[in-house]
Amino acid sequence: MSLPKTEMRNPLSMNFDRLPTEEMARLVISANYEAVKAAEAAAADIAKAIDAIAAAFEGGHRLFYIGAGTSGRLGVLDAAECPPTFGVDYDLVTGIIAGGKERMFRAGENEEDKYEMGVLAVSEYGIQQGDVLVGISAAGNAAYVVGALETAKALGCVTVGISCNPDTKILNAADIAIYTDTGAEILTGSTRLKAGTAQKVVLNTLTTCAMAKTGKVYENMMINLSPSNVKLKGRVVRIVKDILSCDEQAAVTALDANGWNIRNAVTWHKERN
Repeated sequence: MSLPKTEMRNPLSMNFDRLPTEEMARLVISANYEAVKAAEAAAADIAKAIDAIAAAFEGGHRLFYIGAGTSGRLGVLDAAECPPTFGVDYDLVTGIIAGGKERMFRAGENEEDKYEMGVLAVSEYGIQQGDVLVGISAAGNAAYVVGALETAKALGCVTVGISCNPDTKILNAADIAIYTDTGAEILTGSTRLKAGTAQKVVLNTLTTCAMAKTGKVYENMMINLSPSNVKLKGRVVRIVKDILSCDEQAAVTALDANGWNIRNAVTWHKERN
């Protein structure tokens, strides 16, 4: 059996531990260009997943991410950022990590081997027909993720697999396979590096595009943004100014009159001018 690409040694970093500090840093940083290129090469399959997620949202269904270790943490991160960015409910996008919330802070590498726990997660989180389940695994064979994907698929969910190795169990189990060919890591087998970067790029792309396709974005602005701090309040004012081509005072007046809801403020202002 051949060694997965993500477990191979990278010839560019064979003497990594002896490099001058700046050269060491540049090598780690530059490797991430490969991660972005790998995600870009998978754009056609990513687009299939975006369309499936957007269709699920339009039909009143939800998106779930599931993974172990770094992959699970990245899914939880992207899910957590959707409500403040797009003004959606917290249960529209959910991240599930093998071993539960504690594994966000303390690694438990054996959790990925538990197929039956992946099966159980589907029922515990109430995943139903019509939902989309995205399984994330850099190596691509995490039993936990496979169990979840196979169970969700049997329920009638659309399933998506994201892996940095070809022909893996999660890619074969999924309806839509997203393969990001990041190759060997600078630190052998440490998929928190290039592989993790590629996964983050893919997840950002999935939710950003699906939200845009379902009306959560106006042009290139966050129309549902919640102004929960000073910085975001200023951003909301700028968004209203740009949409209405008005001055700051008019934007603030419209927002004050509508509970700082951008959509309502824009409608309110247009009706009066």
